[in-house]
Amino acid sequence: MSNEWNFMDPASRTVLLTTVRGEAEAFYAEAERADWEAPTACAAWQVRDVVGHMIDVTEGYFAGFDHARAGADAPDAAGLRVMADRLDDHARSFRSHPRDDVLKRGRHAFDRMMGIAEGLSDEEWSSLLVTHPYMGPVPAGFYPEFQLIDYTVHTWDMREGAGRQASLSGDAADLLVPVTHIVWQSTADTSAVTEPFAVGIRIAGGHNGGDYRFDVTPDGVSWAPGPVDDLPAVLEFDPASYVLTVMGRIRGGTLRGDAAVADRFRGLFFAI
Repeated sequence: MSNEWNFMDPASRTVLLTTVRGEAEAFYAEAERADWEAPTACAAWQVRDVVGHMIDVTEGYFAGFDHARAGADAPDAAGLRVMADRLDDHARSFRSHPRDDVLKRGRHAFDRMMGIAEGLSDEEWSSLLVTHPYMGPVPAGFYPEFQLIDYTVHTWDMREGAGRQASLSGDAADLLVPVTHIVWQSTADTSAVTEPFAVGIRIAGGHNGGDYRFDVTPDGVSWAPGPVDDLPAVLEFDPASYVLTVMGRIRGGTLRGDAAVADRFRGLFFAI
């Protein structure tokens, strides 16, 4: 994994922030020309809801940065199990606001978040722990990556909902591969796992392409780069189909091996 394409490394700053800006601009351009109440591929959300969602999540990061810089304790994280329901409620709360106000507020929140990200030192990128409202403390460099996954996937949602071309850009998909590993790791419910097992994930092409081993135990899921040909099941993806599969938009992938093992793995994850 090249440092320049690994969001956890400050060496990724230029390519990541440039890509985030491009994805955010595409998101707002799409939202501005779309029917405000048009359905999207994000279940039960209209265009106005995905914009409200971006306001909610982005403004929610600011308090975490304020607490981190002040060395103060942030409120406890709510946990990922409640995240989907709360985000749904918050996104819909903007339905009563005028369209122009919502779009302006969304762009303002994005600009403020980018100012924070661009102002991080290399040390802060990796070492400043900022409490996420649902995940808890994570390094500051995670936040521009969170922005990238939201702007990229929700632009896809609007385009897919409108029946238009909805592919992901190569740079965005490549940059999102590492965080989607973490999403699967963080959203696995392994309480019903009785015997450990492992599957392989093969990302074909791109800057973060390669083979990754996912080990499943009753204690959770862990992953690491490494050989997978000895495993009972391997799921192969291009970068975009991997991101969209992990984020619950499609059920992509090519299976090599035991379908029952692959189905056990796919059945572990809850939605966020």
